[in-house]
Amino acid sequence: MSLSRLNILVLSLSVGVSAALVGCNSNPSKVTDTGPKSSEQAYYEKAQKALERGQYTEAGEQLQALDTYFPTGRYTQQAQLDLMYTRFKQSDYPAAITLAERFIRLNPQHPQVDYAYYVRGVSNMEQNYDGLLRYTSLKQAHRDTSYLKVAYQNFSDFIRRFPSSKYAVDAAQRMQFIGEELAESEMNIARYNIERKAWVAAIQRSRWVLEYYPQVPQTPEAIATIAYGYDQLGDTATANQYKELLQANYPGLLKNNGEVNLRAARNEASIVNKLTLGIVGRSAKNTYATESNMSTSTNSTIEASDKNNQRSLMNRLSFGLLGEDDQATTKNAEIESTETQSSEIEPPEVEATAETSSTDADAEATAE
Repeated sequence: MSLSRLNILVLSLSVGVSAALVGCNSNPSKVTDTGPKSSEQAYYEKAQKALERGQYTEAGEQLQALDTYFPTGRYTQQAQLDLMYTRFKQSDYPAAITLAERFIRLNPQHPQVDYAYYVRGVSNMEQNYDGLLRYTSLKQAHRDTSYLKVAYQNFSDFIRRFPSSKYAVDAAQRMQFIGEELAESEMNIARYNIERKAWVAAIQRSRWVLEYYPQVPQTPEAIATIAYGYDQLGDTATANQYKELLQANYPGLLKNNGEVNLRAARNEASIVNKLTLGIVGRSAKNTYATESNMSTSTNSTIEASDKNNQRSLMNRLSFGLLGEDDQATTKNAEIESTETQSSEIEPPEVEATAETSSTDADAEATAE
């Protein structure tokens, strides 16, 4: 046998052995599901104990197993609600939303279906603040607001369907908070459009605020921006309509010559204040609020804003490094409180059937 034939034979044997080994290794032992390891009630009770201890990973495993092995059992619907809550507490907001939407679809007449609608809205709201952006100083007006818009629609739908729900008040407060965030985002774009003299775009953004986010702090600025934009477009008739609205409600936003005072509308600092880096010439008050034409709630808001603008002399001279006033501390505490509150929800109520079953089981265990 020649050397070349010997090499070919050795190579063939090597390939054959390698193929055999690969074939053996590619046939791993099958992993089979052995089914439930406990009864439906045992899964449920373990999950409840884990939830009471705040062990959400353990609770999630037990509830997921219960939902998988007993899809039509006695505790199915309660387990789905508890699993929804568990995923939320684990900050797995997409999973919480998916579970909420599934519960709504499968149980539209359930007594606690309002809880699923509520969790869906709060989870979408939380997705907006999830991640590293929560710990940055980036304003909401400069962030992506897509999740907030979905959450706003979720809460609007919730309040329309369940106006008497125990979660309705909180949903309305969240909706108001989101509305202010979205309105500020729209007005931030409108301000940019004013700077680049895109009058039509600025008007459209401002009108959007008036139409979809009523009773927000940005309302006066939105009206002033519309009037100013129409003035720049030469549409005096339309501009005067909005100026009349300003004159009746926010007269401080109109100058003596009838022009719109956008600086007052935005509560901007004066030129002297900017040149001295905030030390001198700070505007003391918003001049567009008057007792005769503003509601009590609005006046309270303006007064609170005036107090917020007050800074000690030491704080001004040190450019905010020394002499920090109580207002700054209070404001930071309010921000932290808002973020903490947004990430907290109540667990779902336990159905009477589940409570009764658990009580009966305890009674039987005691009797034995």
